[in-house]
Amino acid sequence: MGPRKNHTKEFKAKVAVAALREDRTLSELSSTYGVHPIQIGKWKKTAMEGLPRVFDRKGTPEEHEQKALIERLYGKIGEIEVENDWLKKKLGL
Repeated sequence: MGPRKNHTKEFKAKVAVAALREDRTLSELSSTYGVHPIQIGKWKKTAMEGLPRVFDRKGTPEEHEQKALIERLYGKIGEIEVENDWLKKKLGL
């Protein structure tokens, strides 16, 4: 058994799309891309499960969390700026 190969996400997507076309068998794709047929099947399944999110205009939960965090941080920055301005005014700076 040789060392593990780390394939890029682009390569995995390319192989998964080829598998989704279903114009060649997994064994044929395995020979073409040098990846085990079971692995190609897993990538195909992952692609099928992830495709609906591509068309979701609402965004992923991670994107919603990030937007909420950014809004909270901007709010905090605004509060700190107001406090700093007030302190400068009181101290005569």
